[in-house]
Amino acid sequence: MHGPVLSGWLLVALCGATGAYCLLRARDGTARERASARAEALMGFGMAAMAVPAAVAPPPGWLWAVYATVFGAAALEAATRAGAGGHHLHHLIGSLSMVYMALAMAPGTVHGAASAHAGHAAGASGSAGGVPVLTGLLLLYYALYVLRSAGRLVPGPVGVTAGAGGGAVPSAGWGDRPELARACRLAMGTAMFAMLLTL
Repeated sequence: MHGPVLSGWLLVALCGATGAYCLLRARDGTARERASARAEALMGFGMAAMAVPAAVAPPPGWLWAVYATVFGAAALEAATRAGAGGHHLHHLIGSLSMVYMALAMAPGTVHGAASAHAGHAAGASGSAGGVPVLTGLLLLYYALYVLRSAGRLVPGPVGVTAGAGGGAVPSAGWGDRPELARACRLAMGTAMFAMLLTL
């Protein structure tokens, strides 16, 4: 029992920290970068809240409807931006995944919210709600996404460090470092895979 609860709290910490970093990133950059960072922050905080072990804080039945509504609205916004490329299509899939998990854990589903939340947040191997084929497709998507994101974190060849005038390039602030943003996306993709695995 202690192990699954611990894994649930680790997911809460990972997703919460990722959401907080993405919220800091949303302060700077272009409008498109800020929108992307806000969407990632919402995803991180939503996943952190959903991962709280049910043994510690049993979720009220209405909470699943709130999750579905919030992430349904996020999916609609991401759908309007999906044609622009970038991470908007991934945000759409992520938001729809959150809606799917919320509906699978809501009261009135095949296995009920309590068992679904306990299995989902604590990492238990028992069955919860969900459609196996859809869950499998989402697991495949996130497995490929995690592998691709991990590959982007591998350092490339060292480039020239001199600026245009021959001076050293000023180092970026911790909020402007693309490798940290990639690491956050990798962390959230891995957490989403782990959460879907329990459905």
